[in-house]
Amino acid sequence: MEPLPEDGERDWAEPGVYTVTPGVHRIPLPLPHDALRAVNIYVVTDGTRLVLVDSGWALESARERLSRGLKALGTDLGDIDEFLITHVHRDHYTLAVELRREFGGRLGLGKREEPSLVRSGDPDRFPMEAQVSLLERCGAGPVVEELAKAFGGVRHTEAHLWEQPDEWLVPGKREIVPGREFDIVHTPGHTDGHVVFVDDDAGLVFSGDHVLPHITPSIGFQPVPTELPLHDYLDSLRLVREMPDRRMLPAHGPVTGSVHARVDELLEHHRDRLEVMGAEITAEVTTAYEVALRLGWTRRQRKLPDMDPFNQMLAVLETGSHLDLLVAQGKLTAAETDGVRHYTS
Repeated sequence: MEPLPEDGERDWAEPGVYTVTPGVHRIPLPLPHDALRAVNIYVVTDGTRLVLVDSGWALESARERLSRGLKALGTDLGDIDEFLITHVHRDHYTLAVELRREFGGRLGLGKREEPSLVRSGDPDRFPMEAQVSLLERCGAGPVVEELAKAFGGVRHTEAHLWEQPDEWLVPGKREIVPGREFDIVHTPGHTDGHVVFVDDDAGLVFSGDHVLPHITPSIGFQPVPTELPLHDYLDSLRLVREMPDRRMLPAHGPVTGSVHARVDELLEHHRDRLEVMGAEITAEVTTAYEVALRLGWTRRQRKLPDMDPFNQMLAVLETGSHLDLLVAQGKLTAAETDGVRHYTS
């Protein structure tokens, strides 16, 4: 395997090592499900020090592909000095934990991920406990029932993969390798502690799941939910938009030439969804679940019942986050009855 130039002509998920710019290489790693196809790991090196932005899911297939990719760069897993993780989801964090345990190396994670990391490491936690509570508030009993069929009664089996980092990352600049500095920027929304890494000199932003080229990131999917994750997410998009434009190095999808262009699309998407979702609230349609049933999802505009339970959950919770933001903006009102939140216009 030889490093290839990042030319945009190949399928972004095709296995290989792609040189983004001198000292920065992209390695797509496999995931256990087809939806996201792969996760991009970025290797930053000066020839002596080796740093990874994100690490991949703790899968043997991902480990093997990462090892092959590093060997193509003349290095290997045991040479990794540091992992800088954009957020605490398993496809970004867990392989770093396994590799640190075996080889050493430091691990850095955004400070505001701490509550969700602690909850993730609780072996008595049931999968998606917090999301089930939110679904019930959304009036989504049928989705809860489908999730129970898929995951009900199964205890958390990956608690060992949620060890504490060596460093809680906070906003500010710091040296990554000699001659290369990152600005750590806190971008809550997708998760509360999500960060992006900005390389001013090279004109790059490692955008994690905050800005993705082909899909809209899920909002607030984490073990410890926040009150208004969509508000946080939109503010974080505007923060990135106010910064100089740069090449975007996302966690899922190809490297693109302008993070501003995609931020503008995402802001417009959520403006449209806020308007559409708010307009669905009537005397007969009062819950997030009822609104979600009336909308199309994904680029194919699929109906909610046609999706698998996990993606139904994401869709309903996204609907709830939009309606809650409309309440905060004074455009809707809300009241709870028997644990279900009802909206009125």
